[in-house]
Amino acid sequence: MADTAVDIIHQNIHQRQSIGHLVEPAPNSEQLEKAFLAALTAPDHHRLKPTRFVVIPEDQREAFGELLSQALADTGQTEIAQLERVKNHPYRAPLLVLALTQFVDHPKVPYFEQTLSTGAAIQNFLLSLQSQGFSTMWRSGAVVESNHFKQALKLGENDLISGIIYIGTAVKAIPPRGEIHTNEFVSFWNK
Repeated sequence: MADTAVDIIHQNIHQRQSIGHLVEPAPNSEQLEKAFLAALTAPDHHRLKPTRFVVIPEDQREAFGELLSQALADTGQTEIAQLERVKNHPYRAPLLVLALTQFVDHPKVPYFEQTLSTGAAIQNFLLSLQSQGFSTMWRSGAVVESNHFKQALKLGENDLISGIIYIGTAVKAIPPRGEIHTNEFVSFWNK
């Protein structure tokens, strides 16, 4: 059991995992706003704010599933079963949010830094939702590379669909992740 605020924050970070089967309830507008505010505090060189979020309303799921199918076809997928299967993806969770990176040309901030900023924003978003009792799944896949999908979202050719975030409540608890040994991933530079 965590004793301090710092312990609680670290516990939240260590426990975050993607959950594939999500059900109601989803966050209400207040909870979602809190998560968006957390997301938009991510590191952002020169405060360019390249990150955007698009909420898929419940009454737009069918249309969004059609868009996903068209986007998958745009990537070269011709297998009818796959094109039909992706139409059901918007029903995997009670709430879907798209994360986008709209690049801003700046002489001191390359696109890769803006991409990393969006990644940090998404992580803040996921952690905020988890701290409020919700579970998430951050997905991408071939559809995010589709020019048809980008055009439907009014993105530029170089902009990114950085993920589709599925949000809801976990049906069941999943086992905790295995212990991480930092010595396998951390070294100390020595000249």
